[in-house]
Amino acid sequence: MSKSDQRLQDEGSRLQVVAAGATAGLISRFVVAPLDVVKIRLQLQSHSLSDPLSQVDLRGSPIYKGTIGTFKHIVANEGITALWKGNVPAELLYVAYASIQFTTYRSTTLLLQRVFGKGKDKGLPRSAESFISGATAGATATVTTYPLDLLRTRFAAQGNDRVYASLRRAISDIRRDEGVRGFFRGLSPALAQIIPFMGLFFAVYEGTRLSLGKMELPWGTGDATAGVVASVIAKTGVFPLDLVRKRIQVQGPTRSRYVHKNIPEYKGTVSTIRTVLQREGVRGLYRGLTVSLIKAAPASAVTMWTYERMLNFLVSKGEKANMKSG
Repeated sequence: MSKSDQRLQDEGSRLQVVAAGATAGLISRFVVAPLDVVKIRLQLQSHSLSDPLSQVDLRGSPIYKGTIGTFKHIVANEGITALWKGNVPAELLYVAYASIQFTTYRSTTLLLQRVFGKGKDKGLPRSAESFISGATAGATATVTTYPLDLLRTRFAAQGNDRVYASLRRAISDIRRDEGVRGFFRGLSPALAQIIPFMGLFFAVYEGTRLSLGKMELPWGTGDATAGVVASVIAKTGVFPLDLVRKRIQVQGPTRSRYVHKNIPEYKGTVSTIRTVLQREGVRGLYRGLTVSLIKAAPASAVTMWTYERMLNFLVSKGEKANMKSG
């Protein structure tokens, strides 16, 4: 556990932060992969089991009902390995995203401290500093890794009839049929979502981890608990934008070939929100929220817990190496 008088952005060298962030993203992704596939399938479902009128034009699309029901349906019809569809681009995404996120967060914080000063009587308020650093880190990581996010969504949306045979083929097909812009479908709602999400996440996390870190909690460490609390609060606030991003990501010439073959045609962010509200109501914007929150807890807890431990290990190892060389 980090020392109580230290803060996340003050710890470790740049290389240590990159290594710790990459390790945290890799492990976290593998743990929550099945939940992510279930979430994406529910988010892309524009029809409902409780609304017969929405089932008129299914075109062979499955009807998922709830997190457990979706799990069972996927396993029964596609096999257990289907729960890890899109895992290769997702692993690359999480490793790259986590590394860029933590590095940018630390660099931005140090820059703010140089510009505005550091200390109790100097500089920005802690919450403002964490918000700005978190938002900057989230935006930078999102833009840089967005093509991987789109590929992850499209692979997770595939049913038994494969749209893309491989990652290499997917990249080739998208570039040929949709151009470079095809890799960035849905970037606008992604940025609109990630900036407040990461800002809120890091602000809440930094504000709670020091106090929780001093507590002896029966279910785990204070760092992990702070990560869970921060993620749930931030995730709920921006979830409609996450759903809009997913639906725009599967637009294009392959829109009718995924497991949900009746995905409507969407244009921009505002237009998509309007269409979902008209056809599915407010609840339509929150499809998959339950599994998203379930996913957020282990994902954030594993990410932050692994990051903290890995960073402490690397820092400790570096200090020992310096002592020997000295």
